[in-house]
Amino acid sequence: MERTSTRAGAAIATPRLGPAAWAARRGLHYGWVVVVVTFLVVITAAGVRSAPGVLIRPLEAEFGWRRGEISLALSLSLLTYGLAAPLSGRIADRFGLRAMTLGFLSLAGVGVSLAVLLRHLWQLHLFWGLIVGLGTGGIATVLSATVANTWFQARRGLVTGILGGASSAGQLVFLPLLVWVTAQGGWRAAVGLLAALLLGVVLPAVLFFMRSRPADLGLRPYGAGSAAIDAALQPPTPMRVALRTGDFWLLALSFAVCGFTTMGLVGTHFIPHAVEHGFTEAQAAGILSVIGGMNVVGTVASGWLCDRFAPRKLLAAYYFFRALSLLALPLITTLPLMSLFAVVYGFDYIATVPPTVMLTADRFGRRSVGTIFGWISFAHMVGGAAAASFAGAIHDAVGDYTVAFYVAGLLGLVAAGMAFSVRSVRRTPAPAPV
Repeated sequence: MERTSTRAGAAIATPRLGPAAWAARRGLHYGWVVVVVTFLVVITAAGVRSAPGVLIRPLEAEFGWRRGEISLALSLSLLTYGLAAPLSGRIADRFGLRAMTLGFLSLAGVGVSLAVLLRHLWQLHLFWGLIVGLGTGGIATVLSATVANTWFQARRGLVTGILGGASSAGQLVFLPLLVWVTAQGGWRAAVGLLAALLLGVVLPAVLFFMRSRPADLGLRPYGAGSAAIDAALQPPTPMRVALRTGDFWLLALSFAVCGFTTMGLVGTHFIPHAVEHGFTEAQAAGILSVIGGMNVVGTVASGWLCDRFAPRKLLAAYYFFRALSLLALPLITTLPLMSLFAVVYGFDYIATVPPTVMLTADRFGRRSVGTIFGWISFAHMVGGAAAASFAGAIHDAVGDYTVAFYVAGLLGLVAAGMAFSVRSVRRTPAPAPV
């Protein structure tokens, strides 16, 4: 049942029943409900993305596949994950956040369910490399960035940080769980658990609680005044215009390095690297969990800092300290030093997301964030895919990951310089020809 009210000369239906009415009765802006649902989506998708680090060695043992062969499938997953980002942005613009999230979440659930039946290498490429990659890619960083910029004016950086922290929390929650389930019931049990969570818990939550825009409920974005609404109504920057700017390429290339130095390298190969340097799988998973915990702290703190300081300076600092930690990693052989690495590296693992999103919004306008940040996220996944394949090939060639970590550290220093060069003030593009 609904009642109709008029705001700014337009009739808007305000629900009397359902979750929106429940939030309104408690004085809670519905944007925060959307944040909670999005957090659940992102944390579960992050759990799915963290699974390959646990699965590599069991797949080698059961099927006799080489590390490079498995890494190629994981590289395909990262590429399709990245391709889904601009696609999900376009779908969200046309059909809304809710429809987009339901579609990609269903795809991810189907792909993970099929992976339980895995018997051949081509199935790993199809089920995990293609289907899971597309499904999780559509419900990752672009979803978080779009929610933050659609539902919030005040605390936009903080919300971006919170949702970025959800990705980090996925490692913290799921890695030890997946290691334990794999040890108790095998890797198929671990994959089956992920499928059940996606289809049995997260999908219904999105169906019942996710909403696409504040206007759908007769609301303004949280903290928005008339000036913010005027800014939101500015025409979006066309992608072809963004492609002609140096700032887009600085953001895209530095974010490609981000993918190379995080999910593609450490997220995929850290557990095998640690085991080969004398750590147990449980210790390696625990270290990744520390990284995940520091991710949550660092990413939320990064969003808070982005509301107060220049995002480009923060972004440059994150890449610089990440580079130093990766250059040191091959030399670490003791648990105390590895724990120190986890704290330093983990603090800015995903902390790059809030300043990158903020710079994209400032430079190209908030209405362009979904599409343009989607392509920047694609660059992130290209970097991650390159690292996953590159590191696997290096390991097959020389027997360890040392060269891969040194290359990643040097690229991090380059990314720091690129980030510092980005301008954050938006220039209004020339009108597009009719």
